[in-house]
Amino acid sequence: MSSRAVGTFEVKLLPQPLANADSGALLGRLSINKTFSGDLQATSQGEMLSAGTAVKGSAGYVAMERVTGTLHGKSGSFVLQHGGTMNRGAPQLTVSVVPDSGTDALTGLSGTLSIQIADGKHSYAMDYEISPGT
Repeated sequence: MSSRAVGTFEVKLLPQPLANADSGALLGRLSINKTFSGDLQATSQGEMLSAGTAVKGSAGYVAMERVTGTLHGKSGSFVLQHGGTMNRGAPQLTVSVVPDSGTDALTGLSGTLSIQIADGKHSYAMDYEISPGT
């Protein structure tokens, strides 16, 4: 049976050095630190790689973040994988739980997370399942 978790989060992105500093100004690397509130009470840490283009409103990013806390009262951790693009201002984003990354009471967790940004505030909706016996 599928469940839904909703709430808000605060995010801090900090620029990090690139492995190849000569790769050009269009590439970036950032650390991610989030605090989730609502049905997911957690913190996360991760890394993001991004690429801009010469065309305004076009870019892409990938990220991995480890989330630790409680999801509807179940404690553990899991990893989220992000893949996003902006195509001349039109966004596309997929954020998925990495298979078999759940620990403790979140073992067997699968699902996706959507992010909304309105008036500078971040919110999430996470549709998930926890498979028994995994």
